[in-house]
Amino acid sequence: MTALDDIDTLALKAGDKRTWHRFVAASASLVHAVTRRVMAAHGGTADDALDAAQDVYVRLVANERRLVQGFDPARASLATWLAVVGRSCAIDHLRRRRQPTSALEDVPEAAMAVEGRHVERLNIPTGLLTDRQALVLKLLYDRDMDVADAARFLNVDAQTVRSTHHKAMLRLREHFDVEDRAGRG
Repeated sequence: MTALDDIDTLALKAGDKRTWHRFVAASASLVHAVTRRVMAAHGGTADDALDAAQDVYVRLVANERRLVQGFDPARASLATWLAVVGRSCAIDHLRRRRQPTSALEDVPEAAMAVEGRHVERLNIPTGLLTDRQALVLKLLYDRDMDVADAARFLNVDAQTVRSTHHKAMLRLREHFDVEDRAGRG
């Protein structure tokens, strides 16, 4: 019988502080072991494992202990249930972990130099797009990069690349739609 088996789950669900403290003390080694194992299998660090272990306890008490309230001893032991919660938190932690990024505005202009042939080849009037918008289009269309590759290249978040691309496309559509309507009129 483990210390977790001695935890009064009804008191834990009710939010009893002493029971919570006993639960944390009894479960810490299991939670850390589970998060370490998941992190080791997926390239996470020891610090990631500690962060994920802390996330387990935060998740357990979130929304008025909703997750704890859902524990059903008829379906699994407290240790098994906690291992599942720990694994889930570790995987979620890995999903949230991102490569360090910079704001597109912080990328040096030299790294974003747009070649004149690019603008000419697309027949985009000078000044219609910002240099950043033109660079994003060049990476996506001239170099056939996907959004994730362009984001890594620029050291920015993928959503920044998508947003910049979207804004550039809106400008192009507006410009060429007006030009097309003027030619037909």
